[in-house]
Amino acid sequence: MCGIVGYVGPRQAAPVLLDGLSKLEYRGYDSAGLAVRDADKVPSVVKAKGRLRVLSEKTDAGKAVPGNCGIGHTRWATHGEPSENNAHPHITDDMNVVAVHNGIIENYKELRDKMIRKGYKFYSETDTEVAVKVVDYYYHKYKMGPIDAIAKTMVRVRGSYALAVMFKEYPGEIYVARKDSPMIIGSGDGETFIASDVPAILNYTRQVYYIGNLEMARLTADGATFYNLDGDVVEKELHEIKWDAEAAEKGGFEHFMMKEIHEQPKAVQDTINAYIGADGKIDLGVSGITDEKIASITDINIVACGSAYHVGIAAQYIFEDLVRVPVRVELASEFRYRKPILSPHTLVIVISQSGETADSLAALREAKELGVKTMSVVNVVGSSIARESDYVCYTMAGPEIAVATTKAYSTQLVMSYILAIKFGQVKGLVSDEKAGEMIRELQTLPAKIQRLLDDKERIQWFASKFANARDIFFIGRGIDYAISLEGSLKMKEISYIHSEAYAAGELKHGTISLIEDGTLLVGVLTQSALYEKTVSNMVECKSRGAYLMGLTSYGNYNIEDTADFTVYIPRTDEHFTPTLAVIPLQLMGYYVSCAKGLDVDKPRNLAKSVTVE
Repeated sequence: MCGIVGYVGPRQAAPVLLDGLSKLEYRGYDSAGLAVRDADKVPSVVKAKGRLRVLSEKTDAGKAVPGNCGIGHTRWATHGEPSENNAHPHITDDMNVVAVHNGIIENYKELRDKMIRKGYKFYSETDTEVAVKVVDYYYHKYKMGPIDAIAKTMVRVRGSYALAVMFKEYPGEIYVARKDSPMIIGSGDGETFIASDVPAILNYTRQVYYIGNLEMARLTADGATFYNLDGDVVEKELHEIKWDAEAAEKGGFEHFMMKEIHEQPKAVQDTINAYIGADGKIDLGVSGITDEKIASITDINIVACGSAYHVGIAAQYIFEDLVRVPVRVELASEFRYRKPILSPHTLVIVISQSGETADSLAALREAKELGVKTMSVVNVVGSSIARESDYVCYTMAGPEIAVATTKAYSTQLVMSYILAIKFGQVKGLVSDEKAGEMIRELQTLPAKIQRLLDDKERIQWFASKFANARDIFFIGRGIDYAISLEGSLKMKEISYIHSEAYAAGELKHGTISLIEDGTLLVGVLTQSALYEKTVSNMVECKSRGAYLMGLTSYGNYNIEDTADFTVYIPRTDEHFTPTLAVIPLQLMGYYVSCAKGLDVDKPRNLAKSVTVE
């Protein structure tokens, strides 16, 4: 959600902070601010409600704020309404402590009451101001240095945080702390950076440190020193980010979402190449899982949120068909609260683009506490979920900026196919010959995705007809139901049109009462065994006034006797149809949003990475 950027070095800090924050706008925010220190002078704190451009205007693109050490923040309101008062950075009355914070402090009311009893006054409604004043309290009471004061605060605070702090008596230094909220430290030539996500600092450095959970760091222009909760120095390895800055730019497209839709052939190809060798065989060695471990698995729990959950729904059908083990798909936000029953031979697979999704991370930890092995499918190297999983399968989507996921979803699907084929082989249920056929078909998917993208104008024309729709329904059976879930989500999250996905057979159990003249109903029909049943459900809706769109494979031309508009996808193994069928649905959501004049990349109330519960 919120974004953090920090800088200390020879450059003027404010323009660097604003530039970095602009790269994090996709995370979702409603206010922004920065604090910059010019040598040992009192920090300049500037805040603004609304878009980052307001803050940029107030500071003349940062040029009006002198100083070489600073922290910046974009806030997504949790405690307290969006306002300048509640925007970060937050300060103590004497400017001794200035800080920005991502996350949620769960016991902030208890700590606030304590600080009030100690004589502190509060000007905002935020939990962050509480943290600032707790740090200040311990700093003064125990005559502690910054690291000890922050460590003492971390022990008292419950919740999640990425915290960046400046102290009056330590000019040219920034102190950071992390628990369950993303943060990286960038290392340059005589300069050091802080960011809550990689794109913020790609213009300046690709060398980063990953600060661990419950760790702190002292940052100067000369570099970073890391500490554990006891205040002991921790050694860190420097990592190189493989993305380049251009990968996080629009590259001539009007929106990041459209750019990322068009990057799917490459992202899918790169993910396939990462796990399938030149010999055409699957190699999961890089993930850490062995054939012996796969053979011992008796059941699988897939845990995820949002679009990643829809990947899990599709994967459930594929795994159960190819591997013949029970698969349960859980919303991460529900998993740990239902007291899951897991056997010693259960594998829990957590799917997340960012690798920092709070509910998914909590579910992963719950699974580990229950003593079962965990695997993650993530897109961000070194993310919390990746570091804490027993086995890691990285997808090769590259940076995904638009809030509505496209290429990350597609690479997660492909990773699921690869895992299911390999697991089936190890279990002796997928022959080497059959696996070879499926792998060869898998390798044709990038070109088939490109064929669909080359014909996008038909979708644009159709979408323009339904830009003013009030309700849209997506239906399908089996894997087609999983596709419908993602198509519906794409429509509602960026076009703000109410849409729902239903297993087609469930329509008559109440939902068909919502169908009226002109209601758009999208039928997904890629599974041959279920084709006629879904057509029958579409006919029932048409007789009640629905306008029908059919989405099916080439060759099923009799759908045109029923549907008013039809989109065809290239034929493929029916396990793999979600990768192709989702493309027209992504385009449809995008074009409807554009026709309505909405902000496609930053839909209201949503954030890219949901790092709080």
